[in-house]
Amino acid sequence: MRSVEEQLAFITDAAITPEPVRIAIANALGLMCAEEVQANQPLPGFPQAAIDGYAVRAVDIGGERPLRGEAEPERSLPVVGEVPAGSRQPLRLQPKQAVRVYTGAPLPTLADAVLPLEWTDRGRKRVTARRPVRSGEFVRRVGDDIQPGDVAVSSGSILGPAQIGLLAAVGRTKVLAYPRPRVSILSFGKELVDIDREPGLGQVFDVNSYALAAAAKEAGADVHRVGIAEGEPRRVREVLETQLGRSEVLVISGAVGGAGAEAVRDVLEELGDIDTSRVAMHPGSVQGFGLLGEERIPTFLVPSNPVSALVIFEIFIRPLIRVSLGKRNANRRVVRARALNNIESRPGRRGFIRARLMRDAETADYLVEGLGGASGSPAHLLAGLSEANAMIRVPEEVTDIRPGDVVDVHFLTQRS
Repeated sequence: MRSVEEQLAFITDAAITPEPVRIAIANALGLMCAEEVQANQPLPGFPQAAIDGYAVRAVDIGGERPLRGEAEPERSLPVVGEVPAGSRQPLRLQPKQAVRVYTGAPLPTLADAVLPLEWTDRGRKRVTARRPVRSGEFVRRVGDDIQPGDVAVSSGSILGPAQIGLLAAVGRTKVLAYPRPRVSILSFGKELVDIDREPGLGQVFDVNSYALAAAAKEAGADVHRVGIAEGEPRRVREVLETQLGRSEVLVISGAVGGAGAEAVRDVLEELGDIDTSRVAMHPGSVQGFGLLGEERIPTFLVPSNPVSALVIFEIFIRPLIRVSLGKRNANRRVVRARALNNIESRPGRRGFIRARLMRDAETADYLVEGLGGASGSPAHLLAGLSEANAMIRVPEEVTDIRPGDVVDVHFLTQRS
């Protein structure tokens, strides 16, 4: 039986990073940049007001020492104009004058400071300064943010809101980035019907293709939910070959465990190598992984039980997707929390117990309530997983967790 670490290393080594493509910056959030983006112009490109106020010479209101022979500065100056943001009309400031300016407005020539509105009497024809302002204060100088030739966004960086903003600031409409890995989700099983049909005796809805597709999308993948694949072996092979040609990851539900999976596995073995060694974990011990097709596409086989399938996704498939996206930390955050109830785990297997994670209002300590695997609670029911926002990680040598024990807890998707 393979350990969780061995299986995870086996899987992440097979991650495929898609070839970079030019993507509109509006669609690039969360992707990894594949080029070094340099600025060809300074940012900002002109001196501008950093705050609403009055453009002045600092020396005229006592912000700087007057030159020899000049009179002491006055705190009251005539307002000779107004410059809004976006103005394209040049304006020259004369000594002992003020110009009303707004945030982002180009600074008049000779002005070297902006007197904040709050520091004045807000006069319209004449303004009185209640305190001085120094030269350069509340002014965005040319190139303060970026100089020509500066690297705005580095290759290998993840394109978050700040990086998207910088790309827009240097005038880029597109960026070379690694696209989201394409993940195809299929389900096999004669008992399955799609949710737009009424199941008959012995039939159940195809839950896994919807749940796994949602999980893959949440992980950052470009997802194609194929749905239920059925038919003769030749037809099954055609479906699989089509999806291998359009995917960086293939996830097949219902292809392990039980006699119904035998026919599917025969076809899979014709397309590549599939390893179905058991993994020392629960739920989800029965699973498979291999590299199929000419491009050796990472392919996962998960059981038909939705809880087992989603746990396998969380522990193995999600990290592979995150590695393909270039994420530096492919795994969820793990915290230490104090258990609130009794939890049972199988000996010799690492337990992943769905749970509800909370914080103590007074101490801010993490508290966790086991949902699946708790005493008297079935581990295979999907309803319990829908209530979970975390999973408790139980070591292989531990079979019982008691109230007050401190355990490792994985965050899951945050629920509002």
